Amino acid sequence: MSRLTELERARLRWRARRGLLENDLIITRYLDAHEAELTDDDVAALTQLFELGDNDLLDLLLARKELEGALDTPRLRSIVGQMRAL
Repeated sequence: MSRLTELERARLRWRARRGLLENDLIITRYLDAHEAELTDDDVAALTQLFELGDNDLLDLLLARKELEGALDTPRLRSIVGQMRAL
């Protein structure tokens, strides 16, 4: 389980930028708290989340919707749970 390099962390933060301020705030708080411990698998899971539209992502982060289908994995449930707790 390798940890992220500085460049990988910068790229992750760039990909995390969202059109909705609420998403930006939640994701930034999560990355501030957990970025140093993220693994390659975590980054892959986050990348899946970041592919969602802004409104769908916000609904997930605010617990208005739950993860479904290919997104309903233990790793993503854990990450979304951590984001909701912040």
